[in-house]
This record gives sequence, structure tokens and C-alpha cells, in this order.
Amino acid sequence: MKRVLGGIAALGIAALALTGCAGGAAGGGDDDLITVGFAQTGSESGWRSANTESLKAALSEENGFELIFNAADNKQEAQIAAVRSFINQGVDAIVIAPITVDGWDDVLKEAKDAGIPVILEDRTVSASDDLYATWVGLDFKQEGKTAGEWVADNFGAEPTNLVILEGTTGSSAALDRATGFAEAIDGTSINVLDSQTGDFTRDGGKKVMEGFLQKYGSEIQVLFAHNDDMGLGALDAIKAAGLTPGEDIKIVTIDAVKDGMQALADGEFNYIVECNPLLGDQVADLVKKVLAGDSVDKAYIVPDGAFTQEDAIELLPTRPY
Repeated sequence: MKRVLGGIAALGIAALALTGCAGGAAGGGDDDLITVGFAQTGSESGWRSANTESLKAALSEENGFELIFNAADNKQEAQIAAVRSFINQGVDAIVIAPITVDGWDDVLKEAKDAGIPVILEDRTVSASDDLYATWVGLDFKQEGKTAGEWVADNFGAEPTNLVILEGTTGSSAALDRATGFAEAIDGTSINVLDSQTGDFTRDGGKKVMEGFLQKYGSEIQVLFAHNDDMGLGALDAIKAAGLTPGEDIKIVTIDAVKDGMQALADGEFNYIVECNPLLGDQVADLVKKVLAGDSVDKAYIVPDGAFTQEDAIELLPTRPY
């Protein structure tokens, strides 16, 4: 189930300090290098780690960039402070993976007033699109819809109890995946027992799933996790409760990173919707185009897919993330 979709908007981001800088300090080094400040959400998941490595590889000195990197540890105030630091350092461009959709208007206006273009990657914002140059990422709503369609097709004809592990509250990924999933199961016999945030982390997924199991026990028949890591954390809770993941509780997740695909191949997950983290090359290309004054679209959506157990077994040996 492969699909290629088309686009959204991009914005740049900044780092709090030179700690974690890949390529040296802003302004120091080769004057021909493009200085980019990248404000990442943090390192909450395997997907995020793959996304970070993709951006670092693409925005390398070998490719003509000087990267100042900041991981905000999922704290929006730290991300905004990083962007302001990038502005003060006078970087050429800012790349941001915004933690949540709201709260970006002021700092984006500051970047615009300073003449520094912002490119958004992965997640989106609610701010006016004239405050950033472009966005590149995934169709989160479609990801949720694809997951929901699989659940509806396989379980929607009979009463089925389901629980949901949500992503970070207020993030575009969590909001859109929830919307798409809800639309797909609407009108079916699926009963959502509970839905809580696990913050896109394994630990969060495990703790929330433990709570679900204590409250609902064997009533739970299906789990939908907004990402692989929360689903992987839930596996530990399910096994500790004496249940068999993939059999007693069917599991559908989103991401398709290697650990998730291994769980799918092993039969502990039942279905995974892909979310491609390898956005680095697109981001680097857009930074160069924006700085050159070339015309760019406001949004770019990268290729996506969805996988069964058979797919995972076939694809794992060559999986790049």
C-alpha cells in the first residue's frame, strides 16, 4: 500500500547554544558555508533519532552547510528559546520540527523581521503561513486514517473494544492521526474504551498500557498506538499481564522503524503504517532554494506506505531506519 502525496509548509529553527553543534559555531568557519540552526523536538523515539541523523547528514559541511543543532527535550519553551538564539546569532536559515502546533507566532515574526527564512520539517504549526517559507513532512491525518481503515476492515463488523496511545498532546502528528483514525472507524462497531497520551515514548506507552490493563483487563481487544515506540512499551505491559501481544490484543502502530518492523515480523504487532523520517535531503534542498530566491511550494509530503507481517519479513533485511 504505497502512496506518494504532495505538500505542506516549511520552517526553520534555531539552537539555544553551540553545544551539540555539528560543524562549528555560527559565523565561524568557511564563509561559503550556509549556516543553519535546527531546533529538533528531542530524542523521544527511534523515529526521532532517525530523523535527526537524516538532517545532520544532509546539512553537513561536506554538503555546504554549517549546522547548529538543538534538541529541546520535548519542551516548547526550550525550542522557542533555541530559535531566538539562532536569530541572535544571525544564521542564514532556521529549520524547526515544532513540538506543538500553537505558540509560534511571535518568534516566527521575529525571524521574518530579521530576514531569516524558516523551514518547517515533520510537524506543522497553526501560525500564518506567511511566517515561514515552506514545510516538508508526512500526511499525519492519512496515516491515522490508514490505521483506522485496517481496524475497521478487520474488526469493525462486530463489537470490538479498543484503546489508544496518543502522541504528544498538542502536536500536529497526534492531532491529525487521532482525527484520521476517528473518521475511519466512525459508523463501525469499534468501541473506544480509553485514549491517553504516552508522549511518543516507550516508557510512556508502557505506563499508560499498564493503567489500561489494570482498569479494563481482558476487555481490551485492539490497541492503536500513534507510534512504534509507545506500542513497543505496551508490549512489555501486555506480556507482564500474562497476555500475548498480537493475539490476545491486536496491535496497530505508526512509524515502521526497525524495532517496530521486527515486532511486526515476529507477530507481536499486526499492522504498521509508515511515517518516513528521512527528510534531510528534502530539507537541505529547500534551504538552498529558499536562500537562492527560487520559488517553492508551501508544503511537501514525502512517500509513505503500510505493512503487514509478510511485508515486514521481506523488508527488514534492507530497512534503512
